[in-house]
Amino acid sequence: MENASFTNELIHETSPYLLQHAHNPVQWYPWGEAAIKKAKESNLPILVSIGYSACHWCHVMERESFENVDVAAYMNEHFINIKIDREERPDLDHIYMDAVQAITGSGGWPLNVFLTNDLKPFYGGTYFPPQKAFNRASWKEVLGFMNDAWENRRDEIEQQAETLAKHISEQGNIFSGKKKIDITVTDNLFSSEGCHTMGENMLKSADISLGGFGTAPKFPQTFSIQFLIAYGHFFNNRKAVDHASFSLKQLINGGIYDQLAGGMARYSTDSTWLAPHFEKMLYDNALLVSVLCDAYQLTKDTFYKAAIEKTLQFFIDEMQHTDGGYYAAIDADSEGVEGKFYVWDKEELDNILGDDAALVCQYFSVTEKGNWEHKNILHVSQPVEKFAHNHGISIEAMQAIIDAATKKLLVERNKRVRPATDDKILLGWNALLLTAFCKAASALGNLDYAEKAISLYAFLKEKFSRDGDIAYHTYKNNEARHPAFLDDYAYLIQSCILLQEITSDQLYLHDAERMTNYVIKHFSHEENSFFYYTHQHQQDIILRKTEIYDGAVPSGNSIMVSNLFYLSTVFNRPDWANRGNSMLTEMGELLLKYPTSFGVWATEIVKRVMGPVEIIVTGKNLSTLLPQILAEYLPHKIIQSSAVTQDFPLFQGKEFGEEPRIFVCKNYGCQPPVNTVADMLNLLKNDF
Repeated sequence: MENASFTNELIHETSPYLLQHAHNPVQWYPWGEAAIKKAKESNLPILVSIGYSACHWCHVMERESFENVDVAAYMNEHFINIKIDREERPDLDHIYMDAVQAITGSGGWPLNVFLTNDLKPFYGGTYFPPQKAFNRASWKEVLGFMNDAWENRRDEIEQQAETLAKHISEQGNIFSGKKKIDITVTDNLFSSEGCHTMGENMLKSADISLGGFGTAPKFPQTFSIQFLIAYGHFFNNRKAVDHASFSLKQLINGGIYDQLAGGMARYSTDSTWLAPHFEKMLYDNALLVSVLCDAYQLTKDTFYKAAIEKTLQFFIDEMQHTDGGYYAAIDADSEGVEGKFYVWDKEELDNILGDDAALVCQYFSVTEKGNWEHKNILHVSQPVEKFAHNHGISIEAMQAIIDAATKKLLVERNKRVRPATDDKILLGWNALLLTAFCKAASALGNLDYAEKAISLYAFLKEKFSRDGDIAYHTYKNNEARHPAFLDDYAYLIQSCILLQEITSDQLYLHDAERMTNYVIKHFSHEENSFFYYTHQHQQDIILRKTEIYDGAVPSGNSIMVSNLFYLSTVFNRPDWANRGNSMLTEMGELLLKYPTSFGVWATEIVKRVMGPVEIIVTGKNLSTLLPQILAEYLPHKIIQSSAVTQDFPLFQGKEFGEEPRIFVCKNYGCQPPVNTVADMLNLLKNDF
């Protein structure tokens, strides 16, 4: 609860999360020179607390501890207290999360870390209760222990900090130094056998009864699903494609997905996809749309089409800034209660839906007792086709009842107190959504999505640039802040490539080329082929990490591999392809053993093994053919199209006339042009 009696240094920030804490009695500082200088001058340790606005347990700890005047007084006396929005400063979050995981064996948010004056961590944890509970010390006890250690065992603290800093530096740069490459592993990696190994190892962790991978808490793992679609398609592995399809349908029908307005929560707390933590993140839903597009292109199952449209409509209705960008997240809590906005009593549905209530309650699995904390999370246990058949209703009639009920329930739900929206705009996450809009435009042939993509890119270029070049990570209140990270550039380059595919505008490729050169210049590791997460001139971190895991978001390095391969062909830059190959080669053993942690990398291997295919479309009437090509599932394609001659290697020697022509090529060697998509697909099938 905001208390205007107190105001701290966070009041000058733009992050909604930091502003939530601006009236805590804790004298919070933002990360920066002022706080660090004060810590050194006062000879006090630094307490860094990291969270984000949609984080349920962050709110809990704030209410229990950071709003407590006595606790705050102790913190203010003995520590310099810094609050960080992990979405504004993911670089700091990565570093100090590594430290806490090394100390405790686990991590999460809120992330509370104690640092020396030179920013090296010596202790930390996640949520601490106000009184000792859950086998956790209370927050007051932790503060007391840390203060005592700082005052009475400083040498021990300093030594521990040095050891821990060295450890996370080594962990953060897994490929530092010259790594000896195992030729046997490399040969296996770039082969059918390597793809089968990754596929088999990924399926070992598949939950065949409930969908997805592993047990609770269950995350969507869209990268793993994306890999199974590509691997299963190219290698005719029905089991892989079936598990990908089953997982997506379980997820979309589950309580983790908002059955009324669309949009997916971050993860499910159980194995059945029923009960989520209810926060909705921009990146999760953008990545979901991307994999749904792959599934629809491959299967033409209208279930995926409906899910794509519903999820993108959620973005447009609930997360779009009036100027064109998209917000970061929607909170899990409203009125201080997690999920309150989303759950229902059966009596409510009975009153709202009248004669249709009984049928709709069965469809959405609503009962008097409820399925979660005496309330009901709407979810679908049977596909609409099967449900309609079992109730003697036509599919069309049942769908009409569901649609009408959904509209009525949304009207009533929108009268409730809404969860807070984190209205900062993040470059990388918006670039992921831009990619999703492009993929949806291709998969569904929807020009509205293409227009959304074009507008979003124009917004990002305008708001996140300095002197004409993309430079910033976050934007709010007409102010861009914080230097852009590797992920920001990697995702934006990827979206430029796809924008060129759907628009035939080669200027997007020139933007991609310029940003790639920038990344190579300022983010390259000195000792290997990888890229650092942070810019070479960034000064306020204790180390530069090399992020390689495809976790909640794809690794910037894995996306850069894909970008380098594509652009190496477009601009005839074999050195870029060689760098991509080096990165994949160094990752080889990890990819073969642990593909679920490296889903984007693994998919790139499949594309390498199949070999990229170059598709060039020419002719003034190319718009009659291009949408048909883009609707096909061709994840290994490199496609350029133009009505007029272009100064790009792939266009050299091609004819440009009135009627469209499709050239299918490999390594710039082309077959005679064809003028139908069916003929193009035959060439691809026969591998010419």
